[in-house]
Amino acid sequence: MNHGGPAVALVGTTASGKSALAHELCLEQRDVSILCVDAMTVYRGMDIGTAKPTPAQRDQVRYELLDLVEPSEEFTLYEFQQAARASAREVWQLGEAVIYVGGTGLYGRAVLDNFEIPRQYPEVRAVLEERTDDLATLYEELRQLDPVAAQRMEPTNERRIVRALEVTIGGGRPFTSYGPGLRTYGPVRVIQVGLRVDFAVLDERLEGRFRQWMDEGLLEEVRSLANAPRGLSRTARQAVGYRELLRHVEQGADLDECVRDAITQSKRLARRQRSWFSRDPRIEWFDDVPLAAKRLVEVLNSPDGFVRD
Repeated sequence: MNHGGPAVALVGTTASGKSALAHELCLEQRDVSILCVDAMTVYRGMDIGTAKPTPAQRDQVRYELLDLVEPSEEFTLYEFQQAARASAREVWQLGEAVIYVGGTGLYGRAVLDNFEIPRQYPEVRAVLEERTDDLATLYEELRQLDPVAAQRMEPTNERRIVRALEVTIGGGRPFTSYGPGLRTYGPVRVIQVGLRVDFAVLDERLEGRFRQWMDEGLLEEVRSLANAPRGLSRTARQAVGYRELLRHVEQGADLDECVRDAITQSKRLARRQRSWFSRDPRIEWFDDVPLAAKRLVEVLNSPDGFVRD
């Protein structure tokens, strides 16, 4: 299926400077819109700790995929992919180009590589989760139904076993029939430019940024979200920074300890993101911001700047 139009992707770890770079590029290239590829900026009210663009920035540049759902709602990868496709089509219909910007690697792969994503089957999953005390039996069932999937995961990985069985049983086809897996990288559909920052610099940025967020009212934002009538969904609660501060708000944990933990987890997240992106041989890496900006503009103004299906 062709979802084509002019596009480029800018990837990198949290606090790498990719959002600022993309914003400046769009101020100069007025026919470019930003699609935010982030698992947490989809939630309304989760603003400070997700580094969401400010209202003033959103007045200057067109941003898509922000504030899609309430933080009390679950939002799946499949739903994100559908929203991203719709946003890109809308931008292209206006005669503009898309710059995908984000650090959520799985979401990026789903959009940039146009994955076929299995649907959710909550009734099937509920039955399977009731049987996780006997994980060995579940693993054997998966081995019988989809031996390739079983071979790709550890017999002790409850989450992956349940998900593979959920899809296989619910969808009536093997889990592995949906694609070759995340470790396989196909042809380039969208050129990806990576912004790389030394970890020593990144760690300093992350700590300074989080403490600035605290000064800007992040704790009050978390408290307001936690006290909302419907609270926070399971997925929204996983956001780094929010998760740690929720321990203080809901359980009375020491605030300074929660802040230190949030900073530590932010640094770990950056390393996981770098590891994820480093496995993709298609990404063009830059340590220099102006050179990365130059490459982004080159792509958008060349035949390579079109999605290839």
